[in-house]
This record gives sequence, structure tokens and C-alpha cells, in this order.
Amino acid sequence: MEVKTKSLLDNMIGVGDMVLLEPLSEESFIENLRKRFDHNEIYTYIGSVVISVNPYKSMLIYTPERVEEYRNRNFYELSPHIYALADEAYRSLRDQDKDQCILITGESGAGKTEASKLVMSYVAAVCGKGQEVNKVKEQLLQSNPVLEAFGNAKTVRNDNSSRFGKYMDIEFDFKGDPLGGVISNYLLEKSRVVKQPRGERNFHIFYQLLSGASDDTLKKLKLDRDFSKYNYLSLDSAVVNGLDDATNFRTVRNAMQIVGFMEDEVQSVLELVAAVLKLGNIEFKPESRCNGTDESRVKDKNDLKEMCELLGIEQSVLERAFSYRTVEAKMEKVSTTLNVAQAYYARDALAKNLYSRLFSWIVNRINESIKAQAKTRHKVMGVLDIYGFEIFEDNSFEQFIINYCNEKLQQIFIELTLREEQEEYVREGIEWTNIEYFNNAIICDLIENHQNGILAMLDEECLRPGTVTDETFLDKLNMICAEHQHFESRLSKNSKFLNDHSLPHCCFRIQHYAGKVLYRVEGFVDKNNDLLYRDLSQAMYKANHTLIKHLFPEGNPAKVNLKRPPTAGFQFKASVGTLMRNLQTKNPNYIRCIKPNDKKAPHIFTESLVCHQVRYLGLMENVRVRRAGYAFRQAYEPCLERYKMLCKRTWPHWRGPAREGVEMLMADLQVPAEEFSYGRSKIFIRNPRTLFFLEERRRQCLQDLATLIQKIYRGWKCRTHFLLLKKSQIVVAAWYRRYAQQKKYEKIKSATTVVQSYTRGWQARKLLRELKHQKRCEEAVTTIAAYWHGTQARRELRRLKEEAKRKHAVAVIWAYWKGLKVRREYRKFFRANAGKKIYDFTIQRIMQKYFLGLKRTLPSMSPVDKNWPARPYVFLDGVHTELRRIFHLWRCKKYKSKFTEEKKAVYEEKLEASELFKDKKSLYPSSVSQPFKGDYLEISKNPKYQKLNSSFDEKVLLADVVNKINRANGKGTTRILLLTKKNVVLADQKTGQVKASVPLPDLTSVSVSTQNDGFFALRLKEGSASAVKGDFLLSSEHLIETITKLHHIGSTASDREQLNVDISDEFLVQFKQDKVCVKFIQVAPKNGNSVSCKRKNNRLLEVTVPASA
Repeated sequence: MEVKTKSLLDNMIGVGDMVLLEPLSEESFIENLRKRFDHNEIYTYIGSVVISVNPYKSMLIYTPERVEEYRNRNFYELSPHIYALADEAYRSLRDQDKDQCILITGESGAGKTEASKLVMSYVAAVCGKGQEVNKVKEQLLQSNPVLEAFGNAKTVRNDNSSRFGKYMDIEFDFKGDPLGGVISNYLLEKSRVVKQPRGERNFHIFYQLLSGASDDTLKKLKLDRDFSKYNYLSLDSAVVNGLDDATNFRTVRNAMQIVGFMEDEVQSVLELVAAVLKLGNIEFKPESRCNGTDESRVKDKNDLKEMCELLGIEQSVLERAFSYRTVEAKMEKVSTTLNVAQAYYARDALAKNLYSRLFSWIVNRINESIKAQAKTRHKVMGVLDIYGFEIFEDNSFEQFIINYCNEKLQQIFIELTLREEQEEYVREGIEWTNIEYFNNAIICDLIENHQNGILAMLDEECLRPGTVTDETFLDKLNMICAEHQHFESRLSKNSKFLNDHSLPHCCFRIQHYAGKVLYRVEGFVDKNNDLLYRDLSQAMYKANHTLIKHLFPEGNPAKVNLKRPPTAGFQFKASVGTLMRNLQTKNPNYIRCIKPNDKKAPHIFTESLVCHQVRYLGLMENVRVRRAGYAFRQAYEPCLERYKMLCKRTWPHWRGPAREGVEMLMADLQVPAEEFSYGRSKIFIRNPRTLFFLEERRRQCLQDLATLIQKIYRGWKCRTHFLLLKKSQIVVAAWYRRYAQQKKYEKIKSATTVVQSYTRGWQARKLLRELKHQKRCEEAVTTIAAYWHGTQARRELRRLKEEAKRKHAVAVIWAYWKGLKVRREYRKFFRANAGKKIYDFTIQRIMQKYFLGLKRTLPSMSPVDKNWPARPYVFLDGVHTELRRIFHLWRCKKYKSKFTEEKKAVYEEKLEASELFKDKKSLYPSSVSQPFKGDYLEISKNPKYQKLNSSFDEKVLLADVVNKINRANGKGTTRILLLTKKNVVLADQKTGQVKASVPLPDLTSVSVSTQNDGFFALRLKEGSASAVKGDFLLSSEHLIETITKLHHIGSTASDREQLNVDISDEFLVQFKQDKVCVKFIQVAPKNGNSVSCKRKNNRLLEVTVPASA
């Protein structure tokens, strides 16, 4: 999708590039930053340097769409953004094979950490994809939460302040895909472990562990969730709004797993963190010795005991190390006691060293996981996230070396910026002129000179014998550096500061490039020494904890080194030197972070605070260096494309080379020749006013062009509208004429239709009258004929009725006469046998009626039909019962005559099943309606089991799939069960291989439950060959049929005993040498549950059967 973009010079809010700021002053610089900040423009350029102002709120300028917008675009093509710098660095590394470094500086709370995350996330988004590449990217990104947990803390200026300097080298292959990385850490603020300023917290990991770890984990670490129980944790800022320590702890655990920490390594790290908390709770009390000296003793040994248990140290060893100090010189050892103050110093020194070394180990462990595996040369992009210049009310040793590092970074920035400018001028053929700028090499030399530098003198003071204090160090500075123009002290030989009351006696002041900084010498010597008593190192080495041994190698008695360890200042100076040499081999890219206010709130811009940061970041110096030559440069093609409308000969299309077009354009505009120069591929503009002149002319020209385009467009629109109206009028007229003619035609057509209808109506009515007259004539003839025929018919009817009456009278007279005659003849017989004949006749009629009624109401021919008609009379009770019996026997005979031998055998098995299981097993009723099929696998027809079938001589009576139950876990294994008249065979379902064959005489009994399940046990005769592996516990879907057939074979065989069927919800099964109880339990039915078998112990298998509804 094409993204609409905005150029650096289009619709600018303020000035997007400070190099173009006119006039240039500190006030206009800050006003430009404020104006852009008020409009949510937090990024501004100084040439190729990005200034980032912390907005203290979420902004929708880091979306995937914005990543695609800045991908593969020119640095100045779009509005200022950190993505533009990241893309420029990545493309230079990928396409030009130049190693890159990105230097991010600024004070605490300015957004350095977030800026480094944005750079890494952008590079991860635009580089290649793939499983291995994605894994490397994920490890690189997930290293941040781990380092933030152990190296960041809440300060008064920032809730997530980095308390260490970080430099990460990300290594890429020739395609630009990440291969791995290396992280270097600088100057962890380990003093924060034992003491935090008011309103600040210790490192995040302590609070995350206590808030987010499970109760079981805290119990193993011997910790409590209550922050107030630990002396090293400040209570006034233990809970920070917007920070969820419990969630962050889970995030850190997950990140450590992704980076590659093993579970035992994570546990070891947490144990050391817990040990630091326990170490802070150890307190001491004074105790006088007999010789008058004071020594210290541990007050409450509970915390000491728990710490020793965590680290695997003998309590007595560590307790002695807190009370005594052993000093070795050549072959002599001197042991001295420690007073309470020295014991607390030793405790805190151990805590600081333990945490500092743990942090360094974590960084090294991350490096092992994320380092590139390939041995070929890699392209490298470095990201430096380090403290900015610090000026506090109370500045000590930490601020001194931090500001020394920033002096070195400023020095390399000026050198590399000037070198880059000079290289571009030479490349473009522009004459190079020397640029006047402040060279801070004199300040760097004041600090790092090997002989007279402040660090060298501090090391010399720490190493010399005798009494060494911070005051003696200051005296030495006053002697050596008194004449240096950037060093100031109240006690120096230079008397001009004697009356300067802003400069205390115990302090010295250095005029850095960013301003003067007052340093208090108190603590310089101790912090530079950074001593840990050898007794404590040796005690730590004696621990059984593997990580502790690794962190304190100097405690190894076999490798005792009497040489004094290097000082903190010497180590940091060496690290800075290595870092500077590394940076000088790379192409630098700069991000300067600025904090707009101290309240950590959005929409607030404190000018005094911003001005302070602009000064110590040297931003005005950056602009002056950048503007010393040419303020603006641009390639010929985009320059001509942007300004070609200012010249008639280049507008709208220039056909020649782009440089000639630009030359013609500048000549036509009459720009003075001293204001610009032509390079080989770019035009260089000296003064921003010239660029603004071109932009103003372009804006006016664009307005004129817009007016011209509007005029042409409006003319075109009016002509188009007129032509449309004209065309529409023609169409309307044509449609109206058509409509008028259509209406006229329809009117004529309607009139014609009316005339035609009247004519057709008259003709129809005339025809109707004629038809009606004809019909009336025909109806009159028909009526007359009907009346005549009716008269004739009635006459004939009367004649026939009279004739019928006469015949009926004759018949009646004849019947009466004949009846009289018969009565006279039989009167004498009737009187003698009348009663008996009437009785017999009545009985005969009743029996006839009974049998006819029985014939009509006979029941069906089914033998199970128990219906029978009710008897009509009591005296027929015996006959009725006998007839019912005879009928039932007759229909049973008829029903039986229809049976084949096979069907008869099935019914005999059904009858036998009824005798075995009816009212005894819940599964029986559901099997009554199911026919006994026997061969469910069609083993004789299935080619898969042809080999298995051919291995038997006798007929297979039953072939079915069953589950053989394993006593170890209660799970079933699918088997084929074959039953013949002699054997029971179990075979593998897939291969058909016979697994077990049991002769039927070896079977003693079968055990089943009363429940609605298919489990049964085949009990084998003890001592038989088949009983070697024990009984069989099987499960079948046709249990009733299987056991019925087994019982039937046993009952019909004369050479063996009848098979017993035991029905019980608990029975024993012999498995090899052990007897296992199989117990059936009925449970309430649930969705989707079925019969299941589980092993409860070595002697019990439990079968759960859902209760039937």
C-alpha cells in the first residue's frame, strides 16, 4: 500500500534540521525544540544527528506501517524520526559493507533505553525472516528485560533508569540477517545495592523476586514477601505506580529461558540475589578483647545461617571473615581484628562485589547464547546506551568518570563529524576549509594523562604506602594541576580562587566542554580502591555453590596473588579506551536524548532544564561544526525535481542531465555564486537563508500553479457541465416527442377499440336473441312430450299395482291354510318332546354363536402373544381353557416347524444366556434383541485373516475383537478372540500372529461383574501349561454371546467338566505369580464418560462403570 509521506521541508513545524535554523542562538535553538515538542514532534535533526525529546506518553509513531514508511528511504526524505537514522545505519551496513555504531546519550530519564529498544526493534523488523533468523532476533530483543531487571532501578528522575552503561555489537551476515551479538557493560552503580538516595529504589530484581515468585520458591530461598524485613531495600519508594513487579518477574523468567539460561542457572542466580538480601540483614555488635582492642561479633546469627545454607558455606568460616582480616606480605601473614565500622564496610563491600560480579556473569552468559556461531567475517552494528553528562549538587567519583567518558565521546564525535564532512567535500570536489571549534583534547589529557592526569595521580595515591586520605589526594592535585586552565581549586597555588566561596575547601572544579562541574573528593580513594578483603574472597571460594566459586576465583588458596588488583579508575579508563578504539573503526550515528521536565509528565517543557542539557550535550557546538562549511546539500535529481517549477526552461520536464538543469535553475534565479557550490553529485548551499529563499519562491510558485490548475479545472468542469446539459436537453426533447406520439397513438387506439366493442356487442346481442327464441321452442316441445309420457306411465302403474294386490292376497290365504294344516298334523308330537327339543336347539345355537365369535377374535400366531378372547358364559369355562391350551400348542407346533437347525441352535443359546445372566447382570437386557452372529470378522472370507483361518482344522464358532487389559496401567491392547470346540485363541489384530492358545479343558471358570460393562476374566487351571503367564482379563462388546458359547461348549462336551460362571463385582485374577483384585465401581454418568480401568496399586485394578439412566 502506498503511504502518504511528508518531506523534511514540507509543512515544517519550526525547523526539522537545526542546521537550517536562522538566526542560530541558544534561545532560538530551545524555542524551536519547544515549538516542535508542543506539536508532538519529538525528533529533530542536526545534520545526521537525531535529537529525541522524551514525550512521557505513548505515541502512535512506532507502528508497523510507520516502519514500512521509513524503510529504504533517504534520510532527509521524510520528517525527522529515529527510524530514519536506524534505516540509514542498517542500509549502509548491508549495502556498503560499512560497520556502524549508534551512540545514544542523555541524562537519566531522557529515554536512552527506549531509544535503543526502538533501534533494535526497527532493525529486527526490516531484516530477513526465517526460523533461525527469528530465533536470533528474539534472543537479542529478550536480552533487554533481563539486563533491565538486574541493571535498572527507580530514581527520582526515571522509574526505569539504567544504572550501567551498555554497548551491544549486533553481528550480521552478508545478506543483512542478524547472526548474534556481544554485549559490554560499563560501570554498574553497585553502591546502590547497599544504599539508595531518598525517593529511589534498589535494583528491580529484588522487588520483582519478592513480589512475583511463588510461595514455594520464596520458601526455598528463605525469603519473605515483606519488603520492610530487608535493610538493603528502601521502603518509601518500594511500590512504583505503573510498574507491576510480579508481572515483570514472570517476563524476566521467560526472557531468561528464551535467551538460553538453564533452569539450574536461573535458580543459582535467584539464590545469589536472596543471599544479597540476607547479607544486608547481618548486624554487628562491639566486643572488647583482653588486650584492649575492639572487635565485632554478629548480633543475630539466623540471617547469617540462612545465607550460608543458600550458598553452601560453613557458617564459622564466614563469621570469622567478618571479624578478622589477614594481610599477607611476602612470606608473612598478619591477622587483625575488625571493629564494628570495618565489619559493616566488609559486609557492604561483599554485597556490592557479589552483585556486581553476578551482573557481569549474567552479561557473559547472555553473550555465550547470542554470539554468532559462524567463523566468517561479520558486519557489525554497535548500539551504545550510556550515561549522559551528569552535573548534580553533590558530584563524586561516579560522576567524575561518567563525565570523563562523555568527554571522550564528545572528542570522537567532533573528530568523526569533521572527518565525515572533509571526506564528503573531497568526494564531491569541494575545497575544504579549516573549521574553528573547541577541541576538548586538553580536558581529556587533564584526566587521563599517564603521568600528570587526575586518574594517574589517584592511582598513585591509592598505591603509595603510608596514610592515604581524600585530602592528601586533593593536595596532590593542587600541586600538579594548579596551573591548568581547566582545573580550579580553593587550595591550589593559584590565588585567584581563594575568595571564591562557591568553591569549598574539600572540592575541585573542572571546566568540561559542557560547563563547570564541582567534584567533592570525599570517597574518591575508597571508591577507586574498591577493595574486598581476601578473607571474604577465600570464604566465598570455599562455598559448595558452583556459581559462587566461579565469581570469586581469586579466593583459590592455590592461586594466591599478592599483587594489588587494578583500581576502578584504571579499569574504567582501559574500558573507555577499548570502546573508543572500537567506535573509531565504525561509522557513527548519534541520538541525543533530552528530558523536557523533572516531573515525568507529558506536555511540560521546562526551558531551563532543556537549556542545561543542550549545553552539556554540546548540541550548539554540533550545529556550529555542521554549519561551518555548507549548511545544506542535496543530490541534483531531487533538487531539480523539487525546484524545477521556478524556471520556465526546466518546467515541466527537463530533458538533459540533472546538474545542467540545476545550473540553469540557479542562474535563472540569480542566486549569488558565493552562496552555493557544485559538487560531483550534489549541490552545496552555504547559508540557510538561500534555502529558505528557494522554499519561499517554491511556495509562491506552487500557489500560482495551484491557481492555474484551479482555473483550468474550473473551465473544464463548466464546459463539461454545459455539454452535459446540452446532451441532456436533446435526450429530454427526444423522450418528450416520443412520449407525445405514444400518447396520441394510445388515444386513437382506445377510440378504435371502443367502436369495435360496441359493434361486436350489438352483433352478439342479436345472435343471443335468436338463440333464445330457438331454445324456448325446443323446450316447449320437450315439455309437452314429457307430460304425455307421464300420463301414460301413471296409467300403467295403477294397473300393475292392482294386479300385484290380487296375487299377494292369494299367497297369504295359501300360507295360512297350509300352516293350519301342519299344526293340526304335528300337534300331538309337539306336546310330548317340546322342552328337550327347545333346550337342545338353544344349546346348539349358543355353541354355534360361540365358535363363530371365537373364529373372528382369535389372537395372532406368535407364541409369545398371551391374548385370548373372554368367555361369554360361565358354563363354557372348562371348554374355553382347554381350547386356549390346544390353540397355543398348535401354533407353537406351527412356529417350530418353520425353524432351521441353525436358528434353533441360536435360540437354544439365547435360552442358555437367559438362564446364566437374567436378573444377574445389567448388560443382559440390551443383548436380548441382538442376534448371536458368532463370526463378526468374517474370518473365512476376509483375505487379511486367511493365514490365521487356515491354521485351524475345526470350525471357528466365534471371531471377535477384544481388548486385553494390561495389569501395569489398566490400558487395553487390541486382540482377535477365536473360539473353537477345543481352544480359545488370542491373535494380533494387525499381523494375525497367534499370541496365546488355551485348550478348553484348561479353563476352570469365567468371572464377570453385575454392572453394565464388557469385562470378563478367563480363569485357568493351576499347573497347566497355559497358566504360566496367568489368567486373562479381557473386555468385549459381545460379552454375553462370548461367555454363553463358552458355557455351551462345556455343557455339551462329555470329556470335561461344565464351565463355571462367577458373577461378582469383585474377583481375583492371577497374573504370573501375583493375584490382583479387580473391583467394579458404579459412578454417576457425565458427558462423554465411558467404562475405564485404572491401576490403583500393585494389587488393585479399579473399573469405573457409569450408572445406567
